[in-house]
Amino acid sequence: MEWSVSSATNAYLDTLKLCKDQRRRQNSWKTPEPESNEFISALAAGMKAKLIVEVTSGVSPSTIALAAAARQTGGRLVCILPERVLDESTKVIKDSGLRDMVDFRTGDPYELLPSYEKIDFYFVDCQTENYARLVNVLDVNPRRSVIVANHLVGGKEGLGGHVKGMKDRVEVRSIGEDMEVTMIGTTDQKRAPQRKQATKSKWIVKVDKESGEEHFFRIPRSGTSSMAATQRSKEFTNTIRS
Repeated sequence: MEWSVSSATNAYLDTLKLCKDQRRRQNSWKTPEPESNEFISALAAGMKAKLIVEVTSGVSPSTIALAAAARQTGGRLVCILPERVLDESTKVIKDSGLRDMVDFRTGDPYELLPSYEKIDFYFVDCQTENYARLVNVLDVNPRRSVIVANHLVGGKEGLGGHVKGMKDRVEVRSIGEDMEVTMIGTTDQKRAPQRKQATKSKWIVKVDKESGEEHFFRIPRSGTSSMAATQRSKEFTNTIRS
């Protein structure tokens, strides 16, 4: 599967604007690592994800980010959430101009997830009850897919690369302070899943005009040298484009 520079860039910029507009409408709408929303949007769009599934406790910047990615790829976002927040969530997405991109489903995600096969991009809010067991009923695209576990705070653990039927075909990376990204089918090398020490950071996108390659650079705010951060960003970019 080829990496789309234009889709990744457009999704990144679209998410940046849409989330900023929503924060103006709702001042309390914030995330611990806001730049991560632009990152996941660019990642989903760049890999041309068609079926994107999110399990969340309520609409959030990540929902807008994934819907923006779906708009770039011509795909769709299935958002599974509690019925009590459906009306509010629908309004936020409608106000963002993304209503046609999102299919809201309410109910127990453990019962709803098996309805979706070969998911390209799966995003789970770890504030959701029993989030870890959902991976047992998850059917991801074995050729290339991504699983993102968000809101890993208060001692919560990520999925650690434990994906059904994908042993030795996953690579796990930590993004910022509270997000784990599992890449599936991107490498043939056996590598033990690991969670690196997280630092507060900001993501920026740079496009090589000669090669057309797009690079995501993680710029630290504290605790990490810029050279080390740039090297990790290049490694992660090479992983998602391979």
